[in-house]
Amino acid sequence: MITYFQAIILGILQGITELFPISSLGHSVVLAWLFNWHTILADQSKAESFFLSFLVILHVATALALLIFYRHTWVRIVKGFFRSVKLRKVDTPDGRLAWLLIYATIPAALTGLIFEHALRTQFAKPISAIILLFVNGCILLVGDRYMKQHKLKPSAQKEDTVDNVSGTLTGKRAVLIGTAQIAALFAGISRSGVTIVSGLYSGLNYEDAARFSFLLATPIILGAGLYKLPDFFSNLDAGVRGQILVGGLAAGISAYIAVRFLDKYFAKKTLRPFALYCIIASVSMLALGLVRGHF
Repeated sequence: MITYFQAIILGILQGITELFPISSLGHSVVLAWLFNWHTILADQSKAESFFLSFLVILHVATALALLIFYRHTWVRIVKGFFRSVKLRKVDTPDGRLAWLLIYATIPAALTGLIFEHALRTQFAKPISAIILLFVNGCILLVGDRYMKQHKLKPSAQKEDTVDNVSGTLTGKRAVLIGTAQIAALFAGISRSGVTIVSGLYSGLNYEDAARFSFLLATPIILGAGLYKLPDFFSNLDAGVRGQILVGGLAAGISAYIAVRFLDKYFAKKTLRPFALYCIIASVSMLALGLVRGHF
């Protein structure tokens, strides 16, 4: 099962790594392996276990933190959406962003609904997560190099992300960014990382790519969590609901702090530090596993 201490640690880890481009699922797998939390490690890859409900609550808490932080933007997006439906045309940046987010959400939502369970049980393993964490670092380096080659820098001044994204992205590009999220179903690949890099290749700067990534993460994480929320009340969770809720609270608080930091960070800085972290961490964990005789 899981202790309150473990739930809090994994909750904090989820809240931070879901938004930092370094893979939340990959880190939860590696952390359980690193500290020899054998029960949790085994439950992560089981077809049925309390860990699924634990992930659901962590994701719902993370999505709520994003929703609260970007609440003013979401009010604009929702109003723009209903205006476009009422008028049967998209005539504002708010409405256009609403439809871009819908287009981008569909690919990963459908794929996750069908394949998430199978991929989690097959790839929630330490060696897979470590290798894919290295791959994630390489993806981030590619994005950073692209920005340097095109001499694009983070925003020097505060701009309106809704207007920037709406005026830059096409529906096709939004779908491509949303499709990139599918890679995050593999433990070790970061959802925010692949969507930010895809946003950069679509013409957005760091700040707008990051904000679009966080806005895009909100409905898909919240939707997936609410869809599986009934699992929280299953018999598999008997005796650990308190730990799960405490973990969710920790995830929500840490996610809010993380997005508040990253929203300012990407206004002036790049993906390179996160890329180097993923590469160094994965190589170090692989070496440790070889020394331990686990691989």
